[in-house]
Amino acid sequence: MSRQIPERVRQKLEQLPTSPGCYLMRDGQGKVLYVGKAVVLRNRVRSYFHASAQHTEKTRQLVQEIQDITWWVTRTEVEALILENDLIKRYRPRYNVQLKDDKQYPYIKISWQDDFPKVSIVRRMVRDGARYFGPFTSSRAVGQTLDALRRVFPYLDCDRTITGQDRRPCLYYHLKMCGGPCIGAQSKEEYRATIQQLINFLEGDSQEVLEQMEAQMHRAAENLNFELAAIYRDRIRSARRILEQQELVGTHQDDEDYVALAQDMRTGDTVVQVFFVRRGRLIGRESFVLEGAEVLQDPEQNAGALMAAFLQQFYHSAGEIPPRILVQFMPEDASLLRQWLREKKGRKVELRMPQRGKKRKLMELAHQNAQEYLRVQQAEWAADRHRQTQALSELQEALALPTPPARIECFDISTLQGRDTVGSMVVFTQGTPLKSAYRRFKIRGKGSQGSPDDFASMRELLRRRFRRAVEEANPDPGRKARRSDEQWRILPDLVIVDGGKGQLNVAVEVLEEFGLRDRVPVVGLAKREEEIFVPGQPRPVWLRRGSQGLYLVQRIRDEAHRFAISHHRNLRRRTRLRSQLDEVPGIGPARRKALLQYFGGDLEKIRQASLDELLQVPGMTRRAAQAVKEHL
Repeated sequence: MSRQIPERVRQKLEQLPTSPGCYLMRDGQGKVLYVGKAVVLRNRVRSYFHASAQHTEKTRQLVQEIQDITWWVTRTEVEALILENDLIKRYRPRYNVQLKDDKQYPYIKISWQDDFPKVSIVRRMVRDGARYFGPFTSSRAVGQTLDALRRVFPYLDCDRTITGQDRRPCLYYHLKMCGGPCIGAQSKEEYRATIQQLINFLEGDSQEVLEQMEAQMHRAAENLNFELAAIYRDRIRSARRILEQQELVGTHQDDEDYVALAQDMRTGDTVVQVFFVRRGRLIGRESFVLEGAEVLQDPEQNAGALMAAFLQQFYHSAGEIPPRILVQFMPEDASLLRQWLREKKGRKVELRMPQRGKKRKLMELAHQNAQEYLRVQQAEWAADRHRQTQALSELQEALALPTPPARIECFDISTLQGRDTVGSMVVFTQGTPLKSAYRRFKIRGKGSQGSPDDFASMRELLRRRFRRAVEEANPDPGRKARRSDEQWRILPDLVIVDGGKGQLNVAVEVLEEFGLRDRVPVVGLAKREEEIFVPGQPRPVWLRRGSQGLYLVQRIRDEAHRFAISHHRNLRRRTRLRSQLDEVPGIGPARRKALLQYFGGDLEKIRQASLDELLQVPGMTRRAAQAVKEHL
């Protein structure tokens, strides 16, 4: 082993167990750099530090930064793989290959567990009995798909409690995009049959669904209900138009996914394309960007590692796993992945590379699509970088800054009738959001009490932020280091406060208080006319309308406002929910917290939960559950 290994790491290497599990490589601040799994933890982790090991440049950089190692022991390698997925999603280590912004991928959710299932677009899957389809890469495309499907399979997406007793329906009923169960125009059985057809259509059973709809049309015509028959006729036409966009790619009724990847050998930019084939039809395709991918010097070996990383993360949160997954490159630990996929699906899942025939040609088509998507994305990224560089240069010139502001921090205050006042801090680096550095502040001082005082709230917010900056720059040896020290220590190249001259004067006072006035430029941005106020200048600065600089400033300000408002809404929702639960006899702080966690903070779900469901909440007794049912 190398003599450069830190003593703490050397001690951990001697303590490693020989069981399977996951290991976490950490830096000096405790931040997770890399998460991996191993059949034998001791052998795998120690291999990183062997002097004779032939590591890639990325791995060598990782080893140089490691200051600590922690691990989790599991019973089997499959458990280690599952845990690895969870840890990567939790910590998002920069040395792991990851799906770009995987938390943001949308799903189609059908709340099948409800009497009248509703259809919606959500950002995460929950084990609540609903049916999920996805993930998809474009919310807009999903919305357009649902708009088209709604004309074929009218569904609910409103917040009404369906009793069949409402006096009037919504507009969608008149547009024939809802069957009107709220007014009793459609029974529960009829509505659920329509939603079952929608589910079957999304799963690829299009021919069976068309046959059912044709039978319904003929039955309506035989009963002389020609208006209903015409509705079914129009729905069938719309369904056929959707099917015309789905290519028939096989003579067999196969359900399978095709996974191919493309990479730029110069930059390492990597894209994965997934073709979804259901009942022999290509019903959709999605493209995903991989972050942290190494350049494929050895395509067979490295592509297999990238393929394994993608399959783990994609099917960990996929709404459906087909019985067969075809890949361009066989992933590492293919047998382990097969076992894991089988456990997730509940039956055997094939994982193989197509060698010849139609399946091979379809894989080549998927690869070509991945290459084309990568080409288009790189062109968009280049244009974005140009716009960002232009915007930062315009800000530098307009505000007379010494350099383009690489790090910009914006602060905003949100309040409602003087209650639940909160502050937000958003950070943009090189013109793009750095969401890991966003911070929220609950205002506790003068600005949070009585009549709202925006100036006092802004003063408290800025003091708390820049006090941390000064403390981290000159740490107290007796104070325990915080894990978030690094972000607080970094001073911005520009501070934007949401407001006019009053808020700007407060910001200047705070910076002078901490001796940062000459080091941190600050401006105020007024909402109404988009005026930028600069300290010491009697007239505001006006950025040219339509300029990249103005667009960037507006985007930063709007993001700060959105971030503050979202936190403010969450606080108000929790306050209302807590106050209602506080009135329920037998529900103290512990049970209230357990209820909120179990039902995701949704009061309506708690109200609709059955007695048996409430009894599943940790710490809940039958008497307490009955009290919840009686008082909510």
